Amino acid sequence: MNIYGVVGWKNAGKTGLMERLVSEITARGFSVSTIKHAHHSFDVDHPGKDSYRHRDAGAREVLLASRNRWALMHELHDHEEPPLADLLTKLEPVDLVLVEGYKRDDHPKIEAFRAVTANSLIAPEDETIRAVASDTALELDCPVFDLDDTGGIADFILAEVGL
Repeated sequence: MNIYGVVGWKNAGKTGLMERLVSEITARGFSVSTIKHAHHSFDVDHPGKDSYRHRDAGAREVLLASRNRWALMHELHDHEEPPLADLLTKLEPVDLVLVEGYKRDDHPKIEAFRAVTANSLIAPEDETIRAVASDTALELDCPVFDLDDTGGIADFILAEVGL
């Protein structure tokens, strides 16, 4: 599977860019899956629901299924967070996996950057960042796209992975 990341600091526009890229690339006929890294605790389940009660009782995994979708929840308990490479093996084969976050991993990435956040750029110190999508003009040693140039960014990513 081809993998390409979208990284950046908080409020840099990563999720919006991911959403637009998924729409753009799937509209071109490619299959896309995504992985989103969360630095905080999260839950896709709700207290009181049967599946939550199964997990709360101690189940290691709970698979919730309906005619529209299924979701597998895996409790880590005292185990380490799995590396991205292990998570990728959980996905069915697709043309492209877009990864939001995992900025320290070794896959190719594009950095989302918004000037208003006043954060520094990651790209100058990270050779895995192949381009930057920004809301302001930047002088860098890699391609710089307008943050809203979804088509151009999609063209770049697809060319990078050979699609």
